[in-house]
Amino acid sequence: MIMSENELKILLSELRSLVNETEWVEFKANNAIEIGEYISALSNSACVHDKDYGYVVFGIDDKTHRIIGTTFLSNQKAKGNEDLIPWLARLLNPRINFNFYEFEVEGKNIVLLRIKATQNTPVKFKGIPYIRIGSSKKKLDDYPEKERSIWTKSPTESFENEIAVYNLKPDEVLKLIDYPSYFELTNSPLPENRDAIFEKFQQERLITKHGNHYNITNLCAILFARKLYEFENLERKAIRVIIYQGKNKLRTKKEQLGQKGYASGFKGLVNYINDQLPSNEEIGKVFRKEVKMYPELAIRELVANAIIHQDFSETGTSPMVEIFQDRVEITNPGKPLISTMRFVDHNPQSRNEKLAHFMRRLSICEERGSGIDKVIFECEYFQLPAPKFIEGDNYTRVIIYSHKTLRQMDKEDKVRACYLHSCLKYVSGEHMTNHSLRERFGIEEKNYSMASRIISEAIKSGQIKDYDPENKSKKHSKYVPYWA
Repeated sequence: MIMSENELKILLSELRSLVNETEWVEFKANNAIEIGEYISALSNSACVHDKDYGYVVFGIDDKTHRIIGTTFLSNQKAKGNEDLIPWLARLLNPRINFNFYEFEVEGKNIVLLRIKATQNTPVKFKGIPYIRIGSSKKKLDDYPEKERSIWTKSPTESFENEIAVYNLKPDEVLKLIDYPSYFELTNSPLPENRDAIFEKFQQERLITKHGNHYNITNLCAILFARKLYEFENLERKAIRVIIYQGKNKLRTKKEQLGQKGYASGFKGLVNYINDQLPSNEEIGKVFRKEVKMYPELAIRELVANAIIHQDFSETGTSPMVEIFQDRVEITNPGKPLISTMRFVDHNPQSRNEKLAHFMRRLSICEERGSGIDKVIFECEYFQLPAPKFIEGDNYTRVIIYSHKTLRQMDKEDKVRACYLHSCLKYVSGEHMTNHSLRERFGIEEKNYSMASRIISEAIKSGQIKDYDPENKSKKHSKYVPYWA
């Protein structure tokens, strides 16, 4: 947030009242040498000490804390005649918010640098992370316990509440945010005046006001940005759609990077993906019609899931949809918070509750816990192989496959479909049987033994079990998932 001169003077008084320089505050006269290293050190130290910010104050004696004034200017040049602030921002990773404030106290110039505490990832300057030990700046690599503390510390503020852009004039906010789409998606009339628009966005906590200026939150930007690349910290979170030629990644036919915020651009994104998917021609009694190879509802839900459940702390990566000749892979950054084997029955845990809540309000995704059920149902209804859920080191991936005959499916395909079918039946208050599995695969009754063999393989793999082990009649046996 932007601080008034009165707020700055109060803050300065509080910092000067500290007995000594702390590990999250540095007092200087004029020397700006190694300022980038100090930003890294103070951001990391503020995190370790559970502070929201670290500070460098120019114009204060570091021993007595007396006001001595400074000749330091934040608009000075850095190396290579580059302006100082963009030079610092370019060499810091991850990029964190820092602000210079220049004001006078007792007729003397003071420059206060406020640095946002990092969250879960140590801040590096020119590739090296620093830390404050006492009043000294040290390399963080020499203090592994401090580094471990940063990696494991729970964030004090959610991604959604963090500020994407500070200190904007009203007209600047309206240029950056697709505010009409908010009112359209919430089925609300567009207000006739600007004040009502800003009042609504403040009620939703999408923007905050400080004086005559506004801040745009990450939640607002990620949902309603006109152009995501205009938000420096969010431009790498745009969704990528890649279409490959064939079954591998050797030849790319087309690549599209999303421009709009997730909410304002969601309909166009899903329509674009569906337009790229292959179709089958179905001949009716009178007309021919094209039927998409993949169920649109499943695509929509999986894209929404990838958006909602991504880990925004994973830098340099974003949700991605990859379309191959025989499958569609939808990937989001971050390991899943629950086992992929429990995606059907378990209420999903989201890292981004406010984002998820907002997208449900906008009818972009299903109610909590029902989306994956619908994906599996749609794959069964379209007679497709069961979707595959994959947990990677820093990602979650869902694969849906084009049509295969039962003969074309391998054992893994069959067992996975059997397990997910049993899950779907169980959460619907039913049980899987030989008959229901035959319907799922389109197996004729006379070939019931084929379904029996698939069930046996699923039991052997530990994914399903007999509902009533005492029942000796295999014809009437019922089966449930291993966790039931």
